[in-house]
Amino acid sequence: MSDDISSALAATAQTDQDIISPRLHHAFLKTTRLQEMKNWYALTIGMKPHFEWDSGAFMGNDHANHRLVIFTSPAISDDPDKVQRAGLHHLAFEYDHCDDLVATYRRLQRHGIVPHAALDHGLTTSFYYLDPDGNSLELQYDNFGDWEKSTEFIRTSPAFADEPIGHPVDPEAFARAQEAGRSVDALHRDAYAGKFAPSTPQDIRIPG
Repeated sequence: MSDDISSALAATAQTDQDIISPRLHHAFLKTTRLQEMKNWYALTIGMKPHFEWDSGAFMGNDHANHRLVIFTSPAISDDPDKVQRAGLHHLAFEYDHCDDLVATYRRLQRHGIVPHAALDHGLTTSFYYLDPDGNSLELQYDNFGDWEKSTEFIRTSPAFADEPIGHPVDPEAFARAQEAGRSVDALHRDAYAGKFAPSTPQDIRIPG
C-alpha cells in the first residue's frame, strides 16, 4: 500500500463520517464470446439487454438502467491462467429466500448447469456457477434474512473468525432437504455443522 493511501486511511479513521458511500451499481466483463455470455446471463439470472451493439451489451434484471456490461474486442484474449492471477473471482446476486435459490438450482440443473461449489458461509448460503468465460457467479440468500444480523455475525462470531470461507455443501442433498420441508434455520444449522458435506472435494477456484 502506498504511503499516500496509508496516510489517507489514517486520516479517514478520524473523519469517516465525511465519506459519502455509493451503492454498487454494475459489473463490466470483458469477453471473447459475447453472444454466449449474453445468453448465459439471460438464462441464469434473467439479464436482458437494454442496449446492445456489435461489441457489447448493457443488461439488467431489475429497475436499474443496467447491472451488467459485457464487452468484446479483437484485442481481448482468454487467459488460461486466470485462476492463478489477481483479479475478479466472482459476481454475487442475492435472493430473498432459500426457496428461490433451490428453485433456481433445479431450473438450471435441467439445462445442464450445475454449481462448481456450494458453501454455507455462515452469513449466507451460496451456490457458485461458472459462466462461459470461467468467472464464478454466486447465487445466495442471507441465512438470517436480515443484513444487520448477518453483519453482526461476521463481526462477532468466533465460528466465522475460525473459518471465514465457510463449510462445503452438497447442493443436491441441500435441495432435497429444503424440498422435504426443512426450515431455513434448520438447513443453516445442519449445513454449518457439516451435515451436507459433499462426498468429493469442490473446486472453489481459489489457489493455495
